[in-house]
Amino acid sequence: MLTELLVGLPVMLICLALQAGFATLCMNFYLRYNRTHTGPSGFLRSSLLLSMVMLTMLLSNFLQMALWAALFRLLGEFDSASAALYFSGVTFATLGYGDVVLSPEWRLLGPLEAANGILMFGVSTAVMTAAVMDVLKRNTAAQRLEQRQGD
Repeated sequence: MLTELLVGLPVMLICLALQAGFATLCMNFYLRYNRTHTGPSGFLRSSLLLSMVMLTMLLSNFLQMALWAALFRLLGEFDSASAALYFSGVTFATLGYGDVVLSPEWRLLGPLEAANGILMFGVSTAVMTAAVMDVLKRNTAAQRLEQRQGD
């Protein structure tokens, strides 16, 4: 058990740093874009901004799944990259089909990856929600301004 924790916890920390980096990159781009493009957000602009946020956070999650899959391959748990990535994706997303499992020696890594996945999807959801709320706030403020100017 101690060996599994000593192997799994550093991977979780790397994933946390990766997610924090992607979230920061995403938010900085979003804020910089909004500073240079003032005014109401049209449909296309809002769609592109929100798509960028979603794709960036999704890419971060996919990279983390690949990192866990690489660990499983390194430990000799899977013979192919596709099997390791399949298991990692199912575990990270907490689907847990059970059709592919880790050996008893490394089975504690599964719950560690699942806990990591729950946390990272939560962070991704928070970043996406913040972006959606900002777009709504910006568009609502623009509509109120238009109404005041029209009155």
